[in-house]
Amino acid sequence: MNHDARRTTHIITPRRRAAPADSRFDWRVVDIPREVTRAETRALLTEQAEYGRWELIRSQTFLGGARRVWLRRRVMNVRRTDDAA
Repeated sequence: MNHDARRTTHIITPRRRAAPADSRFDWRVVDIPREVTRAETRALLTEQAEYGRWELIRSQTFLGGARRVWLRRRVMNVRRTDDAA
């Protein structure tokens, strides 16, 4: 596998299970295969944090080098200010 192909081989799962309707956070689980380097993983997570406003909550490393990380971000509930319903 070449260097460019490894950079995009992570798997993003929006949710493992349904979040409660009144949840204050969105959750994202990212599975990263062992072929992706630590530097590439760091760049991926930095990009998610800067542009998607995600924060790292937990990371897990499996035997063999695969990684799974849990990200969350606060849900922004915006209410209408005009009279239209």
